[in-house]
Amino acid sequence: MSLLNRLFSALSGQKESVAMPPPAPNAAFFAIGDIHGRDDLLARLLDKIAHAQSTGPIICVGDYIDRGEDSAGVLRRLMALGPGITCLMGNHEDMLIRFLDMPAENGARWLRNGGLQTMASFGIGNVTESSSAEELTDARDRLRAAMGEPLESWLRALPTRWQSGNVAVVHAGADPALPLDVQTPETLIWGHPDFAKRARPDGIWIVHGHTMVDDPVAVAGRISIDTGAYATGRLTAAHVAADGLRFLQA
Repeated sequence: MSLLNRLFSALSGQKESVAMPPPAPNAAFFAIGDIHGRDDLLARLLDKIAHAQSTGPIICVGDYIDRGEDSAGVLRRLMALGPGITCLMGNHEDMLIRFLDMPAENGARWLRNGGLQTMASFGIGNVTESSSAEELTDARDRLRAAMGEPLESWLRALPTRWQSGNVAVVHAGADPALPLDVQTPETLIWGHPDFAKRARPDGIWIVHGHTMVDDPVAVAGRISIDTGAYATGRLTAAHVAADGLRFLQA
């Protein structure tokens, strides 16, 4: 059975009324799932992609930082790749930016969701989620100095979606009732309650991370590629092409 037929077989078991056409990008591409500070896995996966017979641009779904031990290395590697890679905004990058903007208000939430590991990767210590507003502001200033203005500007400019043909890449999901071009950044970065429950009526497939899965899966218009790199040691990429879909892992 071909991959596309397997996809339709999977769809037939879904209690959804919308029949999805197969993924059909205008041009093939790779999408890399949530990295979460695993620069070692990112380096290995990029090497696999470089030596793969498949071709196409590389899109990263976001969540480059937090939880793993080398967020600084991940960010610096991705930024150094320049136009050779498209990096989307994840909710963990959003939390970091909110911390940079308003450390006293947003520090505790970010730090307890992996921000402590990111701070440590930039050499910033002596701060916890229970630190005072003054201590959080001081930690923000030290982090900003360690990151440098080019990296902060790069983070703030990350887009929230990318699309080729009837396949779009976002971080967390999308409202299935709305066209992609009217989705709010909040929805694309943080998700929508109906995303995993209803297929889109417009036939657009969504490649996404954010929600951890044991194995990458394509079903009902959703291609899920967050295999929990920081916890499982498996970082996944999807190669999406007009003649099929396959997964690579490091």
